[in-house]
Amino acid sequence: MGEIKEHHSQESHSHEHNHDHGKMPIILYFIGLGLAIIALFLDNGNLLLKNILFSIATIAAGYHVIILEGIGETIENTKIKRRFTPNSHILMGLAAIGASLMGNFWEGTLLILIFSGAHFLEDYAEGRSKREITKLLEMNPTTARRIMPDGNTQTVDVSELKIGDHLQVLNGDQVPIDGIILSGTTSIDESSINGESIPKEKSKGDGVFGSTINGTGTFTMEVTKESKDTVFSKILQLVNQNQDNQTKAASVIQKFEPKYVNLVLIVIPLVMLLAPFLLDWTWSQSIYRGLVLLVAASPCALAASTVSVTLSTTSNLAKQGVLSKGSTYLSQLADIDAIAFDKTGTLTNGKPEVTNYYFADSVNEENIIDIIVALEKESNHPLANAILEKFEAKNKIDIEVTNQIGKGLTGDFNGKNYRIGKPTSFDDVSDEYIDLNNEWASEGKTVVYVAEDEEVIGLIALMDVPREQAKATIDYFKKLGIHTTLITGDSEMTGKAVAEQLGLDEVVANVMPEDKSNIINQQKQKYGVTAMVGDGVNDAPALVNANVGIAMGDGTDVAVDVSDLVLMQNDISKLVKSHKISSKMNRVIWQNIIFSMAVVAFLVVVSSLGLTDIAISVIIHEGSTLVVILNGLRLLTTN
Repeated sequence: MGEIKEHHSQESHSHEHNHDHGKMPIILYFIGLGLAIIALFLDNGNLLLKNILFSIATIAAGYHVIILEGIGETIENTKIKRRFTPNSHILMGLAAIGASLMGNFWEGTLLILIFSGAHFLEDYAEGRSKREITKLLEMNPTTARRIMPDGNTQTVDVSELKIGDHLQVLNGDQVPIDGIILSGTTSIDESSINGESIPKEKSKGDGVFGSTINGTGTFTMEVTKESKDTVFSKILQLVNQNQDNQTKAASVIQKFEPKYVNLVLIVIPLVMLLAPFLLDWTWSQSIYRGLVLLVAASPCALAASTVSVTLSTTSNLAKQGVLSKGSTYLSQLADIDAIAFDKTGTLTNGKPEVTNYYFADSVNEENIIDIIVALEKESNHPLANAILEKFEAKNKIDIEVTNQIGKGLTGDFNGKNYRIGKPTSFDDVSDEYIDLNNEWASEGKTVVYVAEDEEVIGLIALMDVPREQAKATIDYFKKLGIHTTLITGDSEMTGKAVAEQLGLDEVVANVMPEDKSNIINQQKQKYGVTAMVGDGVNDAPALVNANVGIAMGDGTDVAVDVSDLVLMQNDISKLVKSHKISSKMNRVIWQNIIFSMAVVAFLVVVSSLGLTDIAISVIIHEGSTLVVILNGLRLLTTN
């Protein structure tokens, strides 16, 4: 189980079925099921009609699984690998033919009905694994306001823009393409690029990225990249590229099947050919015993051994708020060697909170809080919301507020000017505040100063704090020896501060979306099976590239669409439950495999000794199938 890694090229190709045949396979299956039921109710006086109906039922129910997939894929995979590469579908078909040749048409039909039914259920359990990027495409800017030589603006397609073009971006507009600001000041929501929820203040000379959202200011910019080379275009290209390169890891059964089938296909003909010489059987006895052995060796319970387990696991997790897009991803989650986390909105709450504040002893704290609240309630900046959640005014006052990019909020009250701004916007600050600012900033916090007539009288620290369950989640994976990494577009100082609080093994900061995807590649090569947990557009390439992509349920639609598992209610502790339950799923699958093969071994032995016939073999087969199904259903109630 620990060996499941990313499977490449030919090895994985043999297990990637194309099930896109519409509803016809299911319709044929139910036609076969209906004909089999009708045949069962016919008396032996209509034996010929019964056997004809059973034969048609076998062909109808097994058409997709045995003929299209079994024979078709055996031929295809044999060509690719240049050696005979059968699957268990072929074996089940041969067992059904063998049973029919011995006059046991019902047993042959029953084998195919159970096997095909298990196959369709497995497809249902696998769910929708296709990665949708429609919403990602919708976020790609399509038009821009190009400034013409006469000073007027013209709306043009983004694809027409050339490096050096000048554009106008109005407040609330989407930035159409990567470039630098020529004039104007604004704040821009860059979460689609770096995942950060706090808008970045921008002015002349600063770089801007296509697909990001402009705030309240209007600015002009110069194009520095063609549309195909923008950061957002690279996100799209990486998602597509990683999606094309993704190969589904083979399940336990899929790895085991070809070897087992080859063994049976070699042993049964040898028994038929050698038994008359070695065991003094007649040729008719030899062929009959060989066919009985074929039915005994058919892995009916093996075929069903994963279905109830994966369906039960998927259903159980759904009830607990974890949506899975396929049982294979759950199996891989149990086997991860490394797990990487995005910071903002994944390990943290995704919005800043006031963590510290300090005012000079000479300041009336109640009065200054009233003034701070009056200033901040006129701002729509995310930091304002955090400050207003922390402080409550005792006396409501009205102040006319000016919001200056680079300077902060300013307003006059009782003949004095008050300003709240970032530390670099103030001169002549006392060492007391500088020391506190440095201390809090080293902990990854954002600090703002509060000044009266440009003299700093206090400061407030804010931070996007870790989720309540984050540390326990990290501790769980670390105890299992699974490598934990924080990958963030935020500064190294902030990233390290969060990583230290939570105890992560490694932190990689200041990363762009393409860096995240490359880091996942490195983790896969260094550690093995790697999971990625994220919530933003910028996480999409890494989520697709990881062996298991896990999205926070309240994250962007794009992250949810391209992920393999979704944690609803943004509860990261559900990741621990998912890992525990998926690990138990793998254990139960192995229990079923071992039990199924023990039954097969028993039937082979007693069949070889002539102690059973095909009817008893089928009864024991179906009994063992029922046992593995019931064993799998235990996972419906696992916590």
